[in-house]
Amino acid sequence: MEERTMQRSDRQMQRKAQRKQNKRNQHIGGAILVLFLAIMLIGFSRGMPSKGMLANSSATNNPFGNYADQSIAEGALSAGQPQNAATEEINGRPWYLTLVNRYNPIPDHYDVNLVEIAGGEQVDERIYEPLMEMLEAAKEGNWNQLPLVVSGYRTKEKQQQLYDDKVAKYRKEGYSESEAKDLAQQWVSIPGYSEHHLGFAVDINGATYDVYLWLQENSYKYGFIFRYPGNKTEITNAAEEVWHYRYVGVEAATQMYEQGLCLEEYLERLERGI
Repeated sequence: MEERTMQRSDRQMQRKAQRKQNKRNQHIGGAILVLFLAIMLIGFSRGMPSKGMLANSSATNNPFGNYADQSIAEGALSAGQPQNAATEEINGRPWYLTLVNRYNPIPDHYDVNLVEIAGGEQVDERIYEPLMEMLEAAKEGNWNQLPLVVSGYRTKEKQQQLYDDKVAKYRKEGYSESEAKDLAQQWVSIPGYSEHHLGFAVDINGATYDVYLWLQENSYKYGFIFRYPGNKTEITNAAEEVWHYRYVGVEAATQMYEQGLCLEEYLERLERGI
């Protein structure tokens, strides 16, 4: 009996000791939790970016620049227009639809930002990316070699030299001055009336003639058109030049390709709302 009483007393003492230990553990655990939360709160408040920081971070990491909505920028790119081409107009038209031909000179006070491409020629910086994408894709029709731009942007002085050389060539062949000039203008534009002054017309050379067939069938995908086809000579006033390609943007290039239009016809339809 005495032994049972002693055992019961021992168990009661053990339970009391356990309860005290549990309370101590709870107090310690609670203190640790409070300390942890306090440390987290301080760290979070110090590391939280301000609104200004968020704005700067967004501008820095957004590859589409100042577009408020990235989807808008992606739409602009998928439409085939360079990113900085959204609002610039020349004579009431988007810059990439500027018409320059025998009867339409380069716009007054026209300026161009040039970038150099492989081979040393220069083009308007706005067409650089679609041009290089097209040339890279054209390798499949050019014995897997990159076609070469042999003429890009030209100054009026350069155009004058080319024109004079062509006139002199026909004069040597026995043509009169007026005849020589008429013939020369079928191949070389009068200075001030050449698309090459714009910076988004290029002459392309390939390793094989097949590259021109490839370009005629695929250039529109990159925003370029076969500018002077042989069946449009009476409209363009230029002889067929299989090497001459002009940037007009993917939308316009696609419509012109599908409808068999040259640039003059396309712009006339736009003005008539057709």
